Amino acid sequence: MKFTQDFVEYRQLHIEDYLLDNTVEQEGKAEVYRSLEMNERIDTNSIIVQGLLGDILSVDNLNEARKRVKKNKGSHGIDKMLVSEMDAFMLEHGVELRNALLNGAYKPHPVRRVEIPKDDGSKRKLGIPTVVDRMVQQAMVIKTTPLFEPQFSDNSFGYRPGRSPHGAIKRCKEYLDEGYKWVVDLDLEKFFDTVNQSRLVQIISDTVKDNRVVSLIHKYLKAGVVVDHKFEKADLGVPQGGPLSPLLSNIMLNKLDTELEQRGLRFVRYADDLVIFIKTRKAAERVKESVSNYIEKQLNLKVNRDKTQAVYMTKVKFLGFSFYQKKKVAGIRVHPKSLKKLKTKVKEKTRRSDGVGEAARIKNLNDMLRGWVNHYRIADAKSALEEIDKWIRRRIRMWYWKQWKRIRTRFKKLRMYGIPKPKAWEYANTRKGYWRISNSPILSRTLTNEVLELKGYMSLKKQYLRTKICL
Repeated sequence: MKFTQDFVEYRQLHIEDYLLDNTVEQEGKAEVYRSLEMNERIDTNSIIVQGLLGDILSVDNLNEARKRVKKNKGSHGIDKMLVSEMDAFMLEHGVELRNALLNGAYKPHPVRRVEIPKDDGSKRKLGIPTVVDRMVQQAMVIKTTPLFEPQFSDNSFGYRPGRSPHGAIKRCKEYLDEGYKWVVDLDLEKFFDTVNQSRLVQIISDTVKDNRVVSLIHKYLKAGVVVDHKFEKADLGVPQGGPLSPLLSNIMLNKLDTELEQRGLRFVRYADDLVIFIKTRKAAERVKESVSNYIEKQLNLKVNRDKTQAVYMTKVKFLGFSFYQKKKVAGIRVHPKSLKKLKTKVKEKTRRSDGVGEAARIKNLNDMLRGWVNHYRIADAKSALEEIDKWIRRRIRMWYWKQWKRIRTRFKKLRMYGIPKPKAWEYANTRKGYWRISNSPILSRTLTNEVLELKGYMSLKKQYLRTKICL
């Protein structure tokens, strides 16, 4: 069965529009559609619907995948279709899409390249699939994950059901408390860009016996990427940015997990972040060298030898955390770089020129801080967050002072907060800089912590103390 001409033209128009014109996309207004009932409408005369692919493309599974894609939202792919347009598309073309996937005629779109700045100044390359491809990938993840989960190591924590960064850090602490205080901090250089696709497909086919599913995964790996409106082939790597990529990375690196377990090593892996715990420095140096050689020779991956190191536990940064000696056990802290990164995010959320109102600014800032605390609430961070909290309050006060740009406005606001008239006029005419004013009695007596809380600003320290988890 072939695509109808309407289906082909619909996809092609979206792609051509993206490649030729980068105008701002319009939001769709599609409503949630009814269940597709494809099983009643599909032509099955020459299509085998059994097996794993049949499970992946069942109506219930596709609808579940669609719901997850909508929940996760996200940006458009190269066809510029928005998540909000997916329902209307599937209502009109869902049967044809499913038929094309079943008979092997479906061809995934290339991903759209997006570069995200990293802490070290380099950029992480993401590949954003189209909305439809995200749905198909999500449907594959739902049904293939149960096949691989039993094979995965108990020391692997990244992007797996029921596992989290907190579990990874807790396991690290357990190993440190057992006396394994030297750590091999292993850095895989551009892992997602350098995965050997043939090797990965071979590993997948050892478990997935439906060749149609293996072929579809291979098509996604080979789909290519659009960079600055130009197509580039993809002969290496796994596009990082789609629902399928975390599962594929775990499948690839499970071979490494198995090797480490066979050697009797204690390790924790979260996606491509790996730390190995050893009792002595000399042994750690040996393990660093032998494991690096295994990764490069057996898995055809590249180890960043400059960043891979064997260090004492206090020198490690893992998932944003660091460790310290706390009497006879290991303590957990927020790494200084993570605190610095938090300040950068707060600055972004409190810029005067961001064009959002006060209510939106408060919500955006609170949402970011709440998410940050949720990640770091297992750390011993009371003192550090007390200082950060003071800094955030000062930053907020500075924003208000900038907003009260005119002398008359400042005078009026200061009087409203109870400053006597002569003093309010004196303060309103000050020539001190914004940052200096934010820490002066002018604002500390008016925009007090209590006033800011009444306005809706969340206290980072209070949120941490309310939600802290003790390991």
